[in-house]
Amino acid sequence: MTIREMVAEIQLEVRDTDLLPDRARVLLTKLTALVGNCNTEIRRADAAYAEVLMQCLDTEGKANRAKIRAELTPEFAAKREARDTKELVEQMIGSLKYMLRSLSEEMRLAR
Repeated sequence: MTIREMVAEIQLEVRDTDLLPDRARVLLTKLTALVGNCNTEIRRADAAYAEVLMQCLDTEGKANRAKIRAELTPEFAAKREARDTKELVEQMIGSLKYMLRSLSEEMRLAR
């Protein structure tokens, strides 16, 4: 299972179910652990894209045309997907933290 698939699975669960606090904590822990995996994937994708960009610069001669050509490659798509996945993970982490804080406050006020 890829990082993106794991994140998508968690995203569906967060979106489609009424999470209990214990399950939200488990998902928060998983997402936090996945941030490191996202960073590794971003580094790998950045390096692969840099190679493609360098090849395009060598063949095109003009930086703007080389950049456009490089952005049409699968390496650029992988780079974007890695960054977008990390952004999604960070957004879900923030959302789960907010939810847990909110539940904690509700429990505190109920006492």
